[in-house]
Amino acid sequence: MFRGYRRKRGLAPFFRFFHIFKDGVDKWLNFANIASFNSIDKQSLQHRNQNGMRTFLIITAFLLGSLRVFATGTEPADHHQATHETGSHSEAFNAGHMIIDHIVDSHDWHIASFGHTHVTIPLPVILIDEGKLITFSSSHFHHGEAAYKGYKIETDRKAGKGKIVKVIPGTMDTDPHAAKPIDLSITKTVIGIFVTLIVLLIVFFQVAASYKRNAGHAPKGLQSLLEPLILFVRDDIAEPSIGKHYKKFMPFLLTLFFFIFFSNLIGLFPFFPGGANVTGNIAVTLVLAVFTFVITTFIGNRSYWLHIFNPPGVPWWLKFPLPLLPLIELAGVFIKPFVLMVRLFANITAGHIIVLGFVSLIFIFANMNPALGYGVSPVSILFSVFISLLELLVAFIQAYVFTMLSALYFGMATEEHEHAHEHAH
Repeated sequence: MFRGYRRKRGLAPFFRFFHIFKDGVDKWLNFANIASFNSIDKQSLQHRNQNGMRTFLIITAFLLGSLRVFATGTEPADHHQATHETGSHSEAFNAGHMIIDHIVDSHDWHIASFGHTHVTIPLPVILIDEGKLITFSSSHFHHGEAAYKGYKIETDRKAGKGKIVKVIPGTMDTDPHAAKPIDLSITKTVIGIFVTLIVLLIVFFQVAASYKRNAGHAPKGLQSLLEPLILFVRDDIAEPSIGKHYKKFMPFLLTLFFFIFFSNLIGLFPFFPGGANVTGNIAVTLVLAVFTFVITTFIGNRSYWLHIFNPPGVPWWLKFPLPLLPLIELAGVFIKPFVLMVRLFANITAGHIIVLGFVSLIFIFANMNPALGYGVSPVSILFSVFISLLELLVAFIQAYVFTMLSALYFGMATEEHEHAHEHAH
């Protein structure tokens, strides 16, 4: 089953990536004239150490800034409800609500909060209701506090908070008898996908132009940084997993890998246009898994389907009268893309939840006693920074795992089994 992947099992390709990626980074830094390998002396080494320390401090400040965004960027409707609806101490902060509000999709892009003023980017609302196309800006909802054209953003968590629903005319009450409109709105996740697409186009158009300019020469600049990644996907994922027919799958595998990788990295950036939880949206991971499922289904050869419905070398009583093993194999056809979808969604979402959970500890203890909040804040910040750094690694690992498993499924679907020839002899 995994014939083509035996020589590359385990995490060996993963560790090999770090070596080639490090070499690529070194080449790119040399191109940028940050250091010269021809004249390294004590002064230049000291300068490089200072640059390394400055880079570390910048990254740390960047991550601390993301914690600030996490701490202040709660949903405006919730903030309004917590501070104006009641003045009770128990309504001041709800960690679970804050975390969920950050990881779910929304109809506007929250930038920052200044007191009771919330800076947001309204996004287009596109609805199909009773056969009619309805479009307007989400700014008409006023952060969920107003209705427009008979619609509002649901604020009741039990009724599906964040969804656009119909209201009873003249009120802000949800109409329980009205059918929900078909929502085709451009949400934060959709904008995040467009941002990733634009970044991918810019980066790879530059790399393609660099390949043309430097034909026959050593790679330079951005080309030298991305070339190890491209070769990694080809040499350590596609070819060992698929076999001799790997080249026709390379465009899809490269697109899959870099889309997931870039989406994860941009999602870690705490400021606009970063911060969208693209791969933490199960609809996105569903579409990626469906692509893999459809390709695997259509490229499957006769041997692949024979092994599903009539597995060779299996006792007949496992196939007749009750086709137990064929049913298990057929279920596996659908379970594999389902696992792809859930794995990526769960791992990315879990990382965000853990970081937000550590940040929430500050406010939870502060509600008990302000001194406790100040006391626990250094520990929460340190753990949050650690998890954020770990998410940089997870961003690559999840792209690697999704691409590798997709390649393995393609290899299983196109592999030519030789059991028939063996039985003939």
